[in-house]
Amino acid sequence: MGTEKVAVVTGSNKGIGLAIVRGLCKQFNGTVYLTARDEVRGREAVKSLEQEGLSPKFHQLDTDSESSIKKFREHIANNHGGIDVLINNAAMAFKNSATEPFSYQAETTLRVNFFDTLNVCEELFPLLRKHARVVHMSSYAGHLTRINGKEPEAGIIRSKLSSPTLTKNELAGLVKSFLSLAAEGKHFEAGWPNTAYGVSKVAVSALGRIQQREFDEKRPNDDIVINNVHPGLVDTDMTSHSGPMTPDEGAQAPLYAALLPPCVKEPRGGYIWMDKTTVDWIKGPLPIKYF
Repeated sequence: MGTEKVAVVTGSNKGIGLAIVRGLCKQFNGTVYLTARDEVRGREAVKSLEQEGLSPKFHQLDTDSESSIKKFREHIANNHGGIDVLINNAAMAFKNSATEPFSYQAETTLRVNFFDTLNVCEELFPLLRKHARVVHMSSYAGHLTRINGKEPEAGIIRSKLSSPTLTKNELAGLVKSFLSLAAEGKHFEAGWPNTAYGVSKVAVSALGRIQQREFDEKRPNDDIVINNVHPGLVDTDMTSHSGPMTPDEGAQAPLYAALLPPCVKEPRGGYIWMDKTTVDWIKGPLPIKYF
């Protein structure tokens, strides 16, 4: 088993994920794993980077499959012994023109974007080595102020999500409450916004804050840093190619967070904007320009 450092990017056969793998291959001193649910597409993506003179490794990883996550964890543990960079990029979003009921969109989006990300973390976090860096891909929609349903109920939800004592179980409970209310069409009246994608990214951002606190408490000497990143509005399939930024431009802030030097004091558990500045996740203000 080698001692070489290891970086993993989930959902990275295209878009920002592929651009992040490209950047890591150029800047990270170690093995870079491009992972994808579809093995054919994943291997094609690896070939495209090899034609650029880069050498990522490929491993199939379906973040929506517990067995796939476990298989990947075993591969990393047996072949490398640990992870130094983990970028949780795998996600989905319904198009604005989607005709599926909001309750269905909410159930699917929160499962993939939040619960699957949580499952990946639960399996892979025990492999994080000292000085490991974790990046959760958030969004401008993932800022706490985006919880903007009916007041004062929305304010109560924001207060719960930003509580310094919030646990992962409590966060999951809040997400499940949103899903139950969405199924009844009562989510907005209860304070939640009319965007399942937004709720999923706010939940992921809250998760990163909780995880940073847990590592600071349980592994205080290991310098493990977790940050949430808004990459900007990027020209990808997810944005229906409406973003003005290229994937390589959108990869810059995630790469910054992934390559933070040892013993950095800030940002830790932060919300990083596309220009690499740290924004107050609770109060804002959000920069006027979000792309």
